[in-house]
Parts: sequence; structure tokens; C-alpha cells
Amino acid sequence: MPFSFDNTYARLPSRFFERVSPTQVSRPERLAINDALAASLGVSIEELSTPEGVEGLAGNRVPAGAEPIALAYAGHQFGRLVPRLGDGRAILLGEVVTGDGRRLDVQLKGAGPTPFSRGGDGRAAIGPVLREYLVSEAMAALGIPTTRALAAVRTGERVYREAPLPGAVLTRVASSHLRVGTFQYFAVRGDVEALSRLTEYALARHYPEMCIHEGPALGLLDAVTSAQAALVARWMGVGFVHGVMNTDNTSISGETIDYGPCAFLDTYEPGRTFSSIDEGGRYAFANQPRIALWNLARLAEALLPLVDPDEKRAAEILTARLERFGPRFEEALAAEMRKKLGLVTAREGDLDLGRDLLARMHQQHADYTLTFRRLADVVADGDEAAVAELFDDGGAFVEWAAAYRARLASEPLAPAERAASMRRASPAFIPRNHRVEEMIAAAAEGDMAPFERLHGVLGRPYDDQPDAADLAEPPGEEQWSYRTFCGT
Repeated sequence: MPFSFDNTYARLPSRFFERVSPTQVSRPERLAINDALAASLGVSIEELSTPEGVEGLAGNRVPAGAEPIALAYAGHQFGRLVPRLGDGRAILLGEVVTGDGRRLDVQLKGAGPTPFSRGGDGRAAIGPVLREYLVSEAMAALGIPTTRALAAVRTGERVYREAPLPGAVLTRVASSHLRVGTFQYFAVRGDVEALSRLTEYALARHYPEMCIHEGPALGLLDAVTSAQAALVARWMGVGFVHGVMNTDNTSISGETIDYGPCAFLDTYEPGRTFSSIDEGGRYAFANQPRIALWNLARLAEALLPLVDPDEKRAAEILTARLERFGPRFEEALAAEMRKKLGLVTAREGDLDLGRDLLARMHQQHADYTLTFRRLADVVADGDEAAVAELFDDGGAFVEWAAAYRARLASEPLAPAERAASMRRASPAFIPRNHRVEEMIAAAAEGDMAPFERLHGVLGRPYDDQPDAADLAEPPGEEQWSYRTFCGT
């Protein structure tokens, strides 16, 4: 792994992390390598594919310049604060600066136990590794901020969950692995000096242009609020359900992080959850904006001592800043909806028009992705039948379409041009849950062909790909019993 490392986080005080080495595995074997991402990091797929390169991706060799560490953080998990979590099965090798000046973390996930493992084995099974690889790269192709997958390797060993499973290691790349929980870790310890250092570090790394005349803490909260509002609006635009929006999974950079129990909506159901442990629906699709704000409030609590010596006054200031989330999210969501509806000007009532369509999709059990994708065809040729057939009662769509046509008439745009812009906002392909599960089952038996096919198609999600039409089709009744599980 011939990276040129420059490890700024490892130069912070030692209480920010634990130094640890990956645990060696017996028979590392390449599963997948992201050649485009590798090139952006200044390495070639040929270098990573050598026996030495695969050894490095498995954790058997620590590359020159790396300083392996496990990051310390806390987190609210399903609303309950755990003061000490940390990287229990992930090891940050170091940071790489790309040719265009971006600083990126390179991390091994599933590389063995760390001081934060709390009795766990620190390992990962092939299913969660390939799920994260596939879905994170699909999200990147969709244009949604996300961590990236550089490589996946089989370890040649078994990990034990509900049954013995093939082990694997994911090499993950991210703008950083700073989380809301990182700030909570020092807040619960009353370590104001560490909070101050962390705030300055996060601003310098992620938001160097941010105006901080009112103080670094307020500048950081404002920047993260905007980033999270934009991110969750993008999730809603493609029907993505994160599944475990704990504060330790809320990135300071505004990237999607951790793809454990994630899933995508098939039939539009705003109350839908997929995670087997989300029994109360805390992280349901429609709850994601509210939870994002809740998580930001936890960040604000952690930053209290940096804002004002008077805690009450600090809370008032921070609460006022948090109130900006709602309008920013609504603006971002309205922009997403206008793009999906092909509206090029902002008019009052546009979001209501979109919400009316969503309500009808919910009532009539229409597929989320197909409805919006086929809507472009309605605009192009005027035939409403292809969308109406997705509804239990097609008349519900036809009724809505009358108001939609009236709104389109107020904008002078050629139908073909409008339809093309809509297809750039509503994908033809998403990681359909049943296809992801089929891929995982095949890979566990040594067959990577479904992974390769799915990965290739999802790399061009906005393109019509007739040869892959089956991958765009929703599942049948089994979608309602589909559940996802944490990888630990």
C-alpha cells in the first residue's frame, strides 16, 4: 500500500485515540478493489493487487508512514448515552492528501480488536463488508456525500455471529472519521481543553472558509447544521433509510457513514424501518430529519462550555443556532423535490405539490424509485399509464397529474429538456434490498459475479441500462418482511 501518509490526527494528544496494530489473518484474498478511487489516492490497482498489496489491505502488513490508531468517541445509541464507544473493529492507518488537495482517512474495518472492542472480536463478516462497499459506492455515484470503499479482502478465517461466516476486511476512505460522538466523548469527561482542540481541528480540516467571528464553536455548529440538513435531504430524495442514526454515526464532515442496517424504500412507506433492533421506529424514513436535529442538539450540548461561561446563556445562543436547521432542511428538500418534478423556478406550493404526490404514493402503495423515474416519461410523451399502473388505484395519480400539468404550464421549457433534467435527479437504479441480499448470499459461497454485475450497474444509476432492467424491478410481497442486522 504505497500511500504517502501525513497523519495530523495522530499528532493530537494521546487521549484522542489508542495506538493499536491490526491483527494478522491467515489467507488474505482480494474480493474487490476500487481502481478509480485508488488512482485518486495516488496508487494503482496493480500495486494493490500484488500479494504485498493484499497483505496490506488485510492488515497483515502496516505500510510505511502509517500510524495505526483506534479513535475514541462516545455516542447516543437509540437515545441512550454510552460514554465510551470508540473504534471497536476499525483501525485508522493514516491520512493521505490527494493531488487536488483533499485530505482523506484510510481505515481498515474488521481488522481485529482494539482497546474499544468491549469484548468483541473486532472482525467483520463478508456480508456487511460487501454491503458497505456496494452501497457506499452506489451513494457516491448518486452524488450523495459518503465514505468510500477502496477495497474488500477475504481473510480466509471464520467469524462467529448467528452462525460461522466468512471473514473480510473493508478499506474505507473518508474525509475524516470525526463524529458528534467524538465531541461527546470529551464533554462527558469535562475535558474542555480537548473540546477546544477538537473544534479547532474540525474547522481547519472541514470548514476552513467558515466565518468564526462569533467563536469557533458556533462556527462549527453552523457548518455541521448546514451539512447535515443537505445530506438528509439527499437521503430523502432517493428513499435511503440509514437505519442507525446514532450520534456516533453522525459525521462532522456531512458524509454518510456506517452502512450496517441501511436499506432503500421500495414501496413508499414513510414509517418504514428495516433494522431488526429499531423496534420503536426511531430511525424510520420520515423520522430522519427530526433525528438529525436531535443529534445536532447533542453536539450543541457538548460545545456548551466553549460558547459562554454562563451555561444558561450558552444554551440560549446554541438553541437559536439549532433553529436554523428546519428552514435549511426545508429549503434543501424543496430543491430536491423541484429537481425530481422537473421544476426550474421556485414557486410557493411546490413542496406541497410534491408532498401530495408522496401521500398518494403511500396510500396507493406505489414504488418510490419507479414513480419518479417514470414521471420523466410522462413529461416527455404525455402518457400517464406507466406511472398510474404503479398505484393500486391509478386514478389517484391521474388526479394529481392534472395539478402537476398546470404547474408545468407556468414554465417555458421543452418537454425533452425537462425530462432529461428529471432523469438526472431520479435514478433508474438503486441498491434494491433483495438484490443486495442475493449478492451477499452468492459471495458467501465464493461467487462474486452478482456483486460485479450489481456494482457495475449502480455505478451509472441515472442511465437507462436495458440489459440490466431486472435490477430495477422491485421485490414482491417479501419486501414487507425484509430486515437488516448490525454486523457485530
